[in-house]
Amino acid sequence: MTSSLLRAALLTMLSLVATRALADPARSSGEPYELVRVLQAVQDGIASGDTAAHGSHIALIRQVGEKFLAADPTVWSNPQNGQAVVIYLLSGGAPQIVRKLPRDRINVDARLFDGALAYVEGRQDEARDLLRDIKPRTISSGMGGQVALVQGALFARSEASLAIERLDDARLLLPGTLVEEAALRREILLVGQAENFDKFEFLTLAYIRHYRNSVYAGDFWQRFSTGLTQSSLALDDRRFARIAALLEQVDRASRLKLYLVIARGALIRGKLTVVRLAGERALTLSADAAADRERAHFYRGASRALTDEYDGGLAELKALDKSKLAERDVQLLNATLQLALDIRKPIAAPPAVASAEKPPLTPARIDLASSNATLARAKTQLDELEVLTRDRRP
Repeated sequence: MTSSLLRAALLTMLSLVATRALADPARSSGEPYELVRVLQAVQDGIASGDTAAHGSHIALIRQVGEKFLAADPTVWSNPQNGQAVVIYLLSGGAPQIVRKLPRDRINVDARLFDGALAYVEGRQDEARDLLRDIKPRTISSGMGGQVALVQGALFARSEASLAIERLDDARLLLPGTLVEEAALRREILLVGQAENFDKFEFLTLAYIRHYRNSVYAGDFWQRFSTGLTQSSLALDDRRFARIAALLEQVDRASRLKLYLVIARGALIRGKLTVVRLAGERALTLSADAAADRERAHFYRGASRALTDEYDGGLAELKALDKSKLAERDVQLLNATLQLALDIRKPIAAPPAVASAEKPPLTPARIDLASSNATLARAKTQLDELEVLTRDRRP
């Protein structure tokens, strides 16, 4: 409670400073780097959950741009002000404003200036070429963190390992800021896709600890969900308790949806222990007579029928109301029922011995055609399930 009050008081003070600095130059030197610091401070309030800061920062960006245009051209020879231009651009500043500034007087690395401009104007290939060799830790932390965040975005698709490295730089260079918050949001998905569970867990806990009230928290949890369900992170039953602990931080409805997605993915991949665990969690979260509850019963029943509770699991599957299941789940249910029945189908007995003089068949001579056909059919069915769901995950 005390920290929240202090944060609110700090943001109020920064807002007043911003108003005075922008509205009355006589009260402030009006140096561009000072104005950008105020802008960053207000944006950091967004990461802390200040909706008022979120509502006013667009107007603040516009005011800073106006002050840039009105500044004496000599101020741009100061390297701090040159860096402020790059930071302004990467903080949401208007490129149209920056293009009106006296470029020949702005004291900043041309790669940084041109790369930032290319990035905000949507020229991604050019931005990648200009910013690729910039080492964020070799420049000032204020600008380095912003550049590292942009590099993380630029290389996310083509060079995920480099993007993760740069997002780590962004977090370390500007801790406690909107830059760190944004880096966590972007990195969580990349780490999930890289199947690095320990880091996925670390980043999630870091976000919860520092930014759970962020205005952009919803985006983080969307990326978290995607990273978790479009990878095999949740399919190892040995770490299911850790997954469940992370999911306790998500709202009830989202938690239910995630458990259902995990259960479905685990069933398709044959991770029956995880199917059972996720299905049971979903059951505790779902309401009676709801479609989600029917799905949860389906996944739990499937895990039972295909493991050590055949009769109970098969009964649970047969009791399902198919009208409450989506078509793709009905297909999966039918295939699961067939697979469960095939598993229990007895192997055909050898023909009766016609004469007592003929010795019984030895194990080496037993006809295994029936069981081989069952195994082949089961494999075909599982392959078909994978095809059915490969591009249709929720």
